[in-house]
Amino acid sequence: MRGPELRLDLVRAGAEPVTPASPALPAFAHGLCDDAAVFPPGLAPLPDAVSRHRGHRSAAYRDLVGPLVLAAPALDELGPLLRPDDELALAVTAPAGPDQLAGAVEAAAALPVRIVATEIAVPGDVGEFFAELDALDLPDATIHVEVPRDERRPAVLAGLAERGLRAKFRTGGVRAELHPREAELAAAVVAAVRADIAFKATAGLHHAIRNTDPETGFEQHGFLNLLLATDAALQGSDESVVAGLLARRDGAAIAAAVRDLGAERASTVRRSFVSFGTCSILEPLAELVELDLIPAAPAAAKE
Repeated sequence: MRGPELRLDLVRAGAEPVTPASPALPAFAHGLCDDAAVFPPGLAPLPDAVSRHRGHRSAAYRDLVGPLVLAAPALDELGPLLRPDDELALAVTAPAGPDQLAGAVEAAAALPVRIVATEIAVPGDVGEFFAELDALDLPDATIHVEVPRDERRPAVLAGLAERGLRAKFRTGGVRAELHPREAELAAAVVAAVRADIAFKATAGLHHAIRNTDPETGFEQHGFLNLLLATDAALQGSDESVVAGLLARRDGAAIAAAVRDLGAERASTVRRSFVSFGTCSILEPLAELVELDLIPAAPAAAKE
């Protein structure tokens, strides 16, 4: 989200609105968007992010929204922003590695929040990382490990498969080199699927469809492209086919392919590609409505 405020009335002519009594979102969209409002490029102040997340979780489109993603140090500032009845679900990131989570867990215990997921970086040696991770006590949280984009990737994926943990793939960032090319991301997706490792994606997925950002010139992956690429990997396609799906830019064709997945196959795909972090919830929502993939939703929210 690039502007400080956005008000959307997501009502398409002739469409039924999404209300709490409306049919559920399609299977591919449930919990698809983790709320990473405080991270670049949105960089929402923490008070704003908490307030907006509270609004998202009570909105008609709430089933689209996953946990609020915060860096571990932010939990020290969270208390004054919460209400006693909040019970916010959090995904806590630990860019410095497993040791960084101890303080966050302690801080969360005194707050009306639940740490439902963690996202842990591998700052150095893979063996040392997993030794620290194995010693960590996070019984109620799903653990995602950010897979490095270097020669450590096979060893990290092997460690995740051995422990039944999830991966986190970085798909973009604030510099061009942080955006993996199609071949690199395809190789990561195929490797995860073949090892039966579920994964989430983070950064760079600002739009549903593959695109070139007009302001930065960055080549950005589309989250629907990634959904279809994961489906292809699950069907046994090789890396070249998966990369081809990541490169497609025809929004109507991609939307039709997502629609054709159906509920059962889409649910299977989402067990592998579990979610992606986004600094805006309303932008993906608006694009999914525009592509006629979810019902138009009357939303009056500020971001």
